[in-house]
Amino acid sequence: MYVPFENLPEESRIWIYQSNRKFSDAEFSEIETDLQAFLNEWAAHGTSLESSYLLKYNRFIIIAVNQDVQAATGCSIDSSVEFIQSLEKKYNVDLLDKMNVTFKLGDHIAHKSLIVFKKMAKDKAVTENTIVFNNLVNNIEEFNESWEVPAMDSWHSRFF
Repeated sequence: MYVPFENLPEESRIWIYQSNRKFSDAEFSEIETDLQAFLNEWAAHGTSLESSYLLKYNRFIIIAVNQDVQAATGCSIDSSVEFIQSLEKKYNVDLLDKMNVTFKLGDHIAHKSLIVFKKMAKDKAVTENTIVFNNLVNNIEEFNESWEVPAMDSWHSRFF
């Protein structure tokens, strides 16, 4: 069951999917429609999941579940991954590769492989103060506090 994102408690579990390219506004609008339809039907062991999403920077899909109402289980998580895989095919993008880094370069959002990001850090093309997207956050509270942070405040700090 879809609910507005702001209505979910801060402890709600989240999954963040980053695209290897920027979506067009039209694509993001279609994704929003597809997400609402998916979340309205999403269930765990026959019980509807109170869930929502955010779309950010035409690159990120964030799915959230209120675990206090009903926890997402293996099968329900699998169905969400299948949904994300269907978006990958439909838009010819990569949303599941965790070996990439997305970060801000001025007003631009850059997406690089981990190897390239490491080299950029070594070459000082990015610094400890570069704003990175820490997609390892687990809930809405962590998302609000630690998703867009200087590299020194996330797991990216190991490269500096």
